Amino acid sequence: MELRLIMESTQTFKALRVNEEDGKYIRRIEERQLSDLPEGDVLIRVKYSSLNFKDALSCIGNKGVTRNYPHTPGIDASGIVEASSDSRFKVGDEVVVTSYDLGMNTDGGFSEYIRVPADWIVRKPANLSLKQAMVFGTAGFTAGLSVERLLAAGQTPEMGPVVVTGALGGVGAVAVCILNKLGFEVIAATSDLNDGDEILKKLGASSRIDKTETDDQSGRPMLKPKWAGAIDVVGGNVLSTLLKACQPMGNVTCCGNIGSGDLEGTVYPFILKGISLIGIDSQNCPMGLRQKVWDKLGQEWKCEELDKVVIESSLKELDAYIDKMNDKKSRGRVIVKL
Repeated sequence: MELRLIMESTQTFKALRVNEEDGKYIRRIEERQLSDLPEGDVLIRVKYSSLNFKDALSCIGNKGVTRNYPHTPGIDASGIVEASSDSRFKVGDEVVVTSYDLGMNTDGGFSEYIRVPADWIVRKPANLSLKQAMVFGTAGFTAGLSVERLLAAGQTPEMGPVVVTGALGGVGAVAVCILNKLGFEVIAATSDLNDGDEILKKLGASSRIDKTETDDQSGRPMLKPKWAGAIDVVGGNVLSTLLKACQPMGNVTCCGNIGSGDLEGTVYPFILKGISLIGIDSQNCPMGLRQKVWDKLGQEWKCEELDKVVIESSLKELDAYIDKMNDKKSRGRVIVKL
């Protein structure tokens, strides 16, 4: 025990820290010690992380994501176990940590080391490298969970096209790729039709639409059916439009609120067309289902196409990508090499 404490007080590592100074949130790379990390069962040497919308919000002081500062964001991490007090994990194991409280109020993956409870850890699928695991990350897991829930609700390719909103973002890009692999016709919905055509074709989108079709302003309670199902990351009136324009017995998943957390509408899509609205909670998803989805991401849902839309960043370069994401100009996936 004394030797461990001595090692932790002398071994240093780098982390991106967000500090609250005079009402402003300042990001800088700092040198820390292992003893600075929170308590936990497993110490992990992080090899890769990835940038998500929650990280971008944490970096600008959003108290709905992170309550207290200084803080290390990063809700994703993949790496190698360096020490473990839990028999489920041993030194040298390659593991993935996403969701739960990592990067929110527990120091996260924008750091060369993390220490977390063993219950937060997923064994890395054998067919994925540590880098590929972070190409998926929380965004990819959320997309996979959305597809899994659609399939469980009875969605099939024969029913017709599935629309994916935010198709150029992290969740949307992975959802487009997986749905295409499963034989679905995929409609990619983006805010701007003049951007990202080549990316969406590589991912397997059959067609694309913009907010003129996904953000109905007519006030009508129902619309002519345009799609058989949907995966939505936007929320607000876009989600309401997806429900109103879904064909009978279709399914719509909701996993984000980048547009709005509000939802206005009527019960008519539900009671007249049998539409199902499926909530996606990737943060607290049970471990059994979590491991099942990760295993599929490493096997039949593995998306080599994502390599074409991935940007690799160092900690030092990450600042610019954080700003882009907060400005809603982010494209594809940004992964962080530690």
